[in-house]
Amino acid sequence: MLDTGRYELRSGDTVIRVEPQVFDVLTQLVSNHERFVSKEELFDAVWGGRFVGEAALTSRIKAVRRALGDDGESQRYIRTVRGRGYQFVGTLRADPEQQPPPPPEPELPRQHIAFCRASDGVRLAYAVTGEGPPLVRAANWMTHLGYDTESPVWRHWVCEMSLRHKFIRYDERGCGLSDWDAGEFGFEDWVADLESVVEALGLERFPLLGVSQGGAVAVAYAARHPERVTRLVLSGAYARGRAVRAMTEDEKRAAALDLDLARVGWGRDDPAFRQVFAAQFIPDGTRADWAAFDQLQRRTTSPENAVRFLEEFGRIDVRDQAGQVQCPTLILHSRDDHRVPMRFGEELAALIPDSNLVALSSNNHLLTADEPAWRVFCEEVETFLAV
Repeated sequence: MLDTGRYELRSGDTVIRVEPQVFDVLTQLVSNHERFVSKEELFDAVWGGRFVGEAALTSRIKAVRRALGDDGESQRYIRTVRGRGYQFVGTLRADPEQQPPPPPEPELPRQHIAFCRASDGVRLAYAVTGEGPPLVRAANWMTHLGYDTESPVWRHWVCEMSLRHKFIRYDERGCGLSDWDAGEFGFEDWVADLESVVEALGLERFPLLGVSQGGAVAVAYAARHPERVTRLVLSGAYARGRAVRAMTEDEKRAAALDLDLARVGWGRDDPAFRQVFAAQFIPDGTRADWAAFDQLQRRTTSPENAVRFLEEFGRIDVRDQAGQVQCPTLILHSRDDHRVPMRFGEELAALIPDSNLVALSSNNHLLTADEPAWRVFCEEVETFLAV
């Protein structure tokens, strides 16, 4: 049973575990079973048209066959059209009861945007959406309060986190609606900015969410303000930046390449340079996801600030502060994260005393709205915050 509504392949009551791209290849072949599907169509549908080697498709076809009990010799289900593509040749029977309609897109909550001043006078923009107990998100790179509710990159985050909470987020200095001309800035400024937003809103006790590098800011704030943070949720977070954790020459070159790409390509109309970041943050995203990510990069900050951010991200080190976190902590990390490998989520879990690590079945650093891992993420966070 190929259940696209539940994103599952089943044999009776048993779920056959396959990777998302393997499932997507099978879905494309079954949906077009009356003809062969060209390799180019599969590249467009599954990889969003971005360049991948033919070996990637071949490995996914092998995995589909293996999941179905097929192989390249018998070709009982998947026929190879040599040099051109593949065709699903098994017998199909539709079962509409097993194909529930996709859930409607959640209604965007009303958003209130306001401004406050950091201790050094920098203007910070913050936004409040939803109703209920507060949930604060520590700022992370590439946000824009006025655009995030439209952007496919962040819209589903805002909608979901606002369902049961007064969701509070803000643009960090140098980004979004906050002051771009903020002079030099670093990690301590980011922690102080979170303190300023909390004070401006008069918050006393609240759960804190940290995504990507915002996770390190959330860790530092929780360690310094145990009387305020009730629970800590970290997604794709790390304790050490790329420059700190780079041990091999290859790792050091990769960290330096980030900076060079930002210096050369951030302000250009040609998206080729910025797409390197899209390939790391949402490698399994569609072509539309990549275009949205590129648009987000250009709108959120200047090329000069992009380089500053990347330099400071590389210097982050909150290992000592992680050990001082006193509240229960939920750490969610994509198992095959291309930007921040899983081992750094495991490192955080080892450092934070009362923490639980959940591995998500995804390759994406930032979860997209239509991947199964996003629903798992939301359910885990809802359960954790409801305790």
